[in-house]
Amino acid sequence: MTMTGAVAARHGKAWRGRLGGVVACLALGACAPLPAFAGTAATSTAVAEALTEGTALADAGCRAIAARVDQSPGDRPVLLRSYDGLRGMGAPDDPSLRTAAFTYDNAVAVIALLACGKPAQARRVGEALRLAAMHDGRLRDAYRAGVVGNARPLPNGWRDARRKRWVEAARQYAGAYQDGTSSGNVAWTALALLALYDATGETRWRDAAVRLAGWVVAHASDGRGAGGFDGGVESFMLVPRKALWKSTEHNIDLAALFGWLDRIAAPGGDWATQARRARGFVDAQWDAASGHFWMGTSADGATPVRAPSVLDVQLWAQLLPDAPKAWQRALDWAEHRHAVAGGFDFNDDRDGAWTEGTAQAALAYRRLGHEAEARKLLASIARQAAPGGFLYATPEARITSAYAWYRHQPCLAATAWAVLAALNRNPYVPGDAARIRRH
Repeated sequence: MTMTGAVAARHGKAWRGRLGGVVACLALGACAPLPAFAGTAATSTAVAEALTEGTALADAGCRAIAARVDQSPGDRPVLLRSYDGLRGMGAPDDPSLRTAAFTYDNAVAVIALLACGKPAQARRVGEALRLAAMHDGRLRDAYRAGVVGNARPLPNGWRDARRKRWVEAARQYAGAYQDGTSSGNVAWTALALLALYDATGETRWRDAAVRLAGWVVAHASDGRGAGGFDGGVESFMLVPRKALWKSTEHNIDLAALFGWLDRIAAPGGDWATQARRARGFVDAQWDAASGHFWMGTSADGATPVRAPSVLDVQLWAQLLPDAPKAWQRALDWAEHRHAVAGGFDFNDDRDGAWTEGTAQAALAYRRLGHEAEARKLLASIARQAAPGGFLYATPEARITSAYAWYRHQPCLAATAWAVLAALNRNPYVPGDAARIRRH
């Protein structure tokens, strides 16, 4: 990323500042049991209230995401538009977002739909991602929303009113990011496919995940500094090029992916070794003195980027199955550097709550047994419901992220992460496949 890091490597929109503007989000799921609590009356009350609020939030999120799939009748593969318009519903006015289906958002939506007990809808979105994985030389960061035909999703694009013709995102400065291939987005897509494999036992999902993991090993392995994996391929200036920066977030995602492949003895690679490589980079980004993670490295692949502080890295690390207890100090860091009224901000300028990250914090709290804190966040998140059913990305008109911004705009990712938090589902580990099949 010329350190657009986990941000621009996650979502693309307009361009401003150093490299661009951004807005994006998405989700996943599959139920896991609540953590154990001491048997006090106060704790029991907090758990009961959290269950009530979480159930309502999960039901609303599940209905909203499933309804978007069902808007396209039949059972053909489909990709979901990542954003609604600023009016709270309908398509965005921004041409670069009007039909944009970001792969990360759709991947997390697959996991959320599985958690919701809606496997038919999850399969439709998952099949679109599988087709992209199997039939493109690389996975794009965004495709065109809607029903997928001709064996693969189409690149995103829009009508250029001035020139009176259709243009692909890859040929427009405002959408150049969408044609890139970010390692973290590849990892999330593979995790969604593995969630489908876990739910169904169908090897086509596993094989597509293996193909994506193999692409990362072949194209993003990096021996500089602490090793690990670089950002993939970026198309920021309309000319695809190697992304020499490294993202802590991406390597957390990859540690989860490779670890999952190793646990199921997936063919196609030495996944235990790859998991150690990704995890080694994450370990190196942990600053024990301050108790938090750096966001990644600069383009030299070794120098830590120490500012700004980013929230998701502090939270997602907690979700790794073997996360050391010392990493829980990053929650204290997040509370001191990112907490705002209503939740948590993406970065440490604290200009407003970020709904997706607030949901991630609620999930992290729940996985660590802090149910009362999670309950407060779930209640705040529930107030972000938009007329179209999705959750607003932020209650503010606009907040900054690392090198971009989020608007008061309904967002698929925020909605999906809210589902995950409400259902206490960790997207980095296999879900409750028996529950999914019963539906």
